[in-house]
Amino acid sequence: MSDDGGKRIASIAVDHPDPALGYELLAEAVGADSGTFLAGSLDSLAKAAQVGSVVREGEMNYALSMVCGLRPKDQIEATLGVQMAAIHLATMNAAMCMGEARTWELKESQERALNRLARTYVAQVEALKRYRSKGEQRVIVERVNVEKGGQAIVGNVAHGGGVGEEKLSITP
Repeated sequence: MSDDGGKRIASIAVDHPDPALGYELLAEAVGADSGTFLAGSLDSLAKAAQVGSVVREGEMNYALSMVCGLRPKDQIEATLGVQMAAIHLATMNAAMCMGEARTWELKESQERALNRLARTYVAQVEALKRYRSKGEQRVIVERVNVEKGGQAIVGNVAHGGGVGEEKLSITP
């Protein structure tokens, strides 16, 4: 990896006896369908784990393990996973800075940053859940009482009585 000036920042290598297989396994683990997408994802994670010009290897591996742990099915999920990992690392750094703040103003500033980052992470988790559900809505009925002589319908029922729909009717 290099920055815009061409200066070498970090080199990422897969620690596997067969490097080609190692990259293939890593691409599968992060939901990448191309080497370009895998390289971009690793570069993004490295930026999240970078301080100055040094990529902290432990944080990089931690961030990568977060993405792999989501088991992304496609590049949208992988990209969201990379963003979630970056926000989580930033949240923990904000928490550290808040703890180290020596003035009330700095502490308050870090507290606001921490709060925003934590809310962003929760929003990302919700976005991933919505994306994975593909917009399906499910209603789970946990308990239904049907009195003697009553009728209930179990299954798919369309409401409204429009064309091709049946009316829901429950008779006592």
